[in-house]
Amino acid sequence: MFIQTEATPNPATLKFLPGRDVLVGEPRDFRSADAAVVSPLAQGIFAISGVTGVFLGSDFISVTKDETDWAHIKPAILGVIMDHFLSGKPVITEGGAAVPNFDEVEEFFEEEDGETVEVIKELLATRVRPAVAMDGGDIIFKGFKEGTVFLHMQGACSGCPSSTATLKSGIENLLRHFVPGVEAVQQV
Repeated sequence: MFIQTEATPNPATLKFLPGRDVLVGEPRDFRSADAAVVSPLAQGIFAISGVTGVFLGSDFISVTKDETDWAHIKPAILGVIMDHFLSGKPVITEGGAAVPNFDEVEEFFEEEDGETVEVIKELLATRVRPAVAMDGGDIIFKGFKEGTVFLHMQGACSGCPSSTATLKSGIENLLRHFVPGVEAVQQV
């Protein structure tokens, strides 16, 4: 098994590509070892000293670290990923998808904004999410109120120094151009 790695715009996060599907369905973002109890893969990665976050995408794993040098922990992460996929263990244990996390917090918007929200979600799904996935992250719609779109950034995008520029220059401009009534984008 050959696992590729890619740098992300966030220097504290590396993207690992095992060359196979990682997670079918919605991505999962784990910000602590306790939250990762539903994922044997994420638990194994969190067991490595210096790891502060694990994001499981469709075909990649983004790992975020503290100030520990990548040269010290990258080989261990590669070993955990390889061992996991060779073992045949599931990425998420049975029933693990039902564990609530921030992604599943209910969205908020006024009923009369329903059509606007659908357009926003469609643009996010078709234009924004594929781009941020290439950088090892994801972006989730959380709400719309008084012209402001509220988004949650995950994986490599969470805490990335360029995430503010991505939100303001990229996503905000895109939504303002295509969706009347959108005035601003804010990270939650």
